[in-house]
Amino acid sequence: MRMEQGQQTDGPIIAGFSGGGFKVDDGVYRALLITPLRADGWAPPPIAALGVDHVAPLLALDPPPEFLLLGTGPSLVRPPLPFVRAIEALGFGIEAMDSRAAARAWAVLRGEGRWIAGALYPLD
Repeated sequence: MRMEQGQQTDGPIIAGFSGGGFKVDDGVYRALLITPLRADGWAPPPIAALGVDHVAPLLALDPPPEFLLLGTGPSLVRPPLPFVRAIEALGFGIEAMDSRAAARAWAVLRGEGRWIAGALYPLD
């Protein structure tokens, strides 16, 4: 599947889904950490074990991201409350949704020039 983009923006854009992963520039990532500056593969823990340390590179973005976009896999799963509280205590917002919706939201928000970070669990 290919996603249509509105405005073009600098940095990596999730262009679609391919081979069970997220298509970004010339690569396909099964799970993804993404910022306006770069996209990296990710080996996430089970969602119930997710901790701030698992997304630390995203939170170190300078300037800090407006919020963390969390794609929780093939369906929406509420992230662990301690994780949410820890992210919020650091001054970041968090938006959780299924990973396909998160990928689409990334494209729209970055097309608007929003400075965000994303952690996307695998699609399956």
